[in-house]
Amino acid sequence: MTEYEHVRVAVIGSGFGGLGAAVRLRREGITDFVVLERASGVGGTWRDNSYPGCACDVPSHLYSFSFAPNPDWPRTFSGQEHIRAYLEHVADVFRLRPHIRFDSEVKRVAWDPEQLRWDIETASGSLSADVVISATGPLSDPKIPEIPGLESFPGKVFHSARWDHDYDLTGKRVAMVGTGASAIQIVPAIQPKVAGLTLFQRTPPWVMPRIDRAISGPERWLHKRLPFTAQARRGLLWGIRELQVQAFTKHPNELGFVERLAKGNMARAVKDPALRAKLTPDYRIGCKRILLSSEYYPALTRPNVDVVASGLREIRGNTLVAADGSEAEVDAIVFGTGFRVTDMPIAERVVGADGRTLAESWKDGMESLRGASAAGFPNWMTIIGPNTGLGNSSMILMIESQLNYMADYLRQLDVLGGRAALDARPSAVHAWNRRVQDRMRRTVWNTGGCTSWYMDASGRNTTIWPGTTSEFRRATRRVDLAEYEVLRAPATEETADRAERPEVTA
Repeated sequence: MTEYEHVRVAVIGSGFGGLGAAVRLRREGITDFVVLERASGVGGTWRDNSYPGCACDVPSHLYSFSFAPNPDWPRTFSGQEHIRAYLEHVADVFRLRPHIRFDSEVKRVAWDPEQLRWDIETASGSLSADVVISATGPLSDPKIPEIPGLESFPGKVFHSARWDHDYDLTGKRVAMVGTGASAIQIVPAIQPKVAGLTLFQRTPPWVMPRIDRAISGPERWLHKRLPFTAQARRGLLWGIRELQVQAFTKHPNELGFVERLAKGNMARAVKDPALRAKLTPDYRIGCKRILLSSEYYPALTRPNVDVVASGLREIRGNTLVAADGSEAEVDAIVFGTGFRVTDMPIAERVVGADGRTLAESWKDGMESLRGASAAGFPNWMTIIGPNTGLGNSSMILMIESQLNYMADYLRQLDVLGGRAALDARPSAVHAWNRRVQDRMRRTVWNTGGCTSWYMDASGRNTTIWPGTTSEFRRATRRVDLAEYEVLRAPATEETADRAERPEVTA
């Protein structure tokens, strides 16, 4: 048998989830761990997404770890470069770099039922681990639609998450495919420099103004000298969003007022009634993520921008043909078409106790226990797993709740002692997901009349958490061993003989 390096915990990914897990492991006194990162630097989605205008749509003081406050955020909504710098800072301050293996993309993870461990193959070598924490995140693998003729397009093609900074868009005719969170930032950023911009829009988003400003020097001085002021600011931002949740989860009709505000925002920027008609959604606000931008609508009114209210159907040479038959000649195509959210690519590489991959186990839809554990995959936990996403607040809150659950999971393994593993009981996984889906039925995400990336191929919402972040924190505070089967390593012949041998006394 080949002997590999063995660690107690292997973490996959070095974005917010992976770095947060690493910090929590150190705080729990666990230093025998590695962080496996496929790229050459930390940052996850904030490393990969560096497109023009890239920024967060959650306020900076809420989009950061509670245990690593940053009094020096430059703006209320920070840009990609500042968020990535923050994550680099976290890696340095908490001395995580010795644990990180860069350029180590995980190729295969397989459960060994005899040894009760995970055997891991990476691009830089093999190792094994007692526990695996998957923190690859849902926004890690870009999704480009299959469009006839795309492979023979003679111009430049790239996804927003793989921006080609060596390609100069100045003076080019550019097609932007998609109107999600990335597209509404890219459009106003590139519009002034391109010769022409054609926006292919299958479904218009609801867009609210982004009330962004520079955080003043006195504010930053105050947060640095009196940390409780930054905590109060964070608490206020959190509390406002907690109060908003009921409108999304229980009373979607109450969102009508917000819808009127969004229409007013559009009317102020877009005077042309024909363009306004193209940009007005026909579904309840909140069904898709509400987008924040004060520059998107003004950019669409510029003379070098054309909005095609239709999806892209095919490509013939340099000509892009929309589903409504309209055509546009372009030099470059930028896809802002999202990510593989409901079919996490890592799931195809994880082989569980019964020899099936996690993707096969989830073929009818992703589901896990409390967003973390999947039945048949012992000692495997996912950070930002099924139904842990949020529609109106900061994912860092959910990540920290999952880190609490991870920490207690490892404590329970310590209490059990010896070589042990915890495997989520199918009945517990199903019971948890029944409760989640029952609560989901009347949410705006399920009743709002849209088709969103929150839904999987069967139309089930496997992405969003249908409650407050406080509720999720309570649900993940402790591991309930009744929801797990305790696995022990099978006895070897030697230990079996020793157990059967009668005790000899003098």
